[in-house]
Amino acid sequence: MQKQFFITATDTDAGKTYFACLLTRALVLAKYKVAVYKPIAAGCEEKTDHQGNKMLINQDALLLQQSANCQQPLTQVNPIAFKAPIAPHIAAKKCQENISLKQIEQGFKLVAQQQSDVVICEGAGGWRLPLGEQLFLSDFVKHTEQQVILVVNIKLGCLNHALLTYESIINDGLDCVGWVANYGEADKIKQTTDDDKQLSLSYVDDNISELTELLPIPLLAKLPYQQDFTVAAKQIDLSLLI
Repeated sequence: MQKQFFITATDTDAGKTYFACLLTRALVLAKYKVAVYKPIAAGCEEKTDHQGNKMLINQDALLLQQSANCQQPLTQVNPIAFKAPIAPHIAAKKCQENISLKQIEQGFKLVAQQQSDVVICEGAGGWRLPLGEQLFLSDFVKHTEQQVILVVNIKLGCLNHALLTYESIINDGLDCVGWVANYGEADKIKQTTDDDKQLSLSYVDDNISELTELLPIPLLAKLPYQQDFTVAAKQIDLSLLI
């Protein structure tokens, strides 16, 4: 039976793409067939293909596509793309367009029809990303009943952000199957002075320890920044998911 995971996070730039790519890579290395989906992306680059057609390329979606092994076209991985690096529903309004749940769900259905063992779907922003007209990306997750993984950006305020996001997911009637501690920025800080290094290490460990006690779901991975995706992917405990 196909597994479907939705990757959300405590806020923007919390590490959703990084973890989604690592999870995809880990599953591929474990011999699973993985399809990926990033329904909405903003901050895209306009490029021209070999046939002279202009298209918007999102680097996060491109990384996901390259990590998977279902040979999906980029337009299937990321069907809704905007050039402006702003909230997607505002970008859509400026382009005189609407983002519809039907469009997102139809795109997901196409991805799910790939002969894959797992579908990895990456959200945008945080859990309550507005789509306009009082709709949210979380409504799509509810309609498709995906299992949710929460990426927590380990920084000041992360305890509150993580707990509120988890509560919101549960209140929406969904299964949050695990969380991830992402601390790439903190890892960069600890490479400065010895005093800063000690403070940063303590700060990260204390926050992860606190969240491990407060969140009633398993910690799937601790992710300091690692440039080699294959090495970093080995930090994920797949036995908790598959």
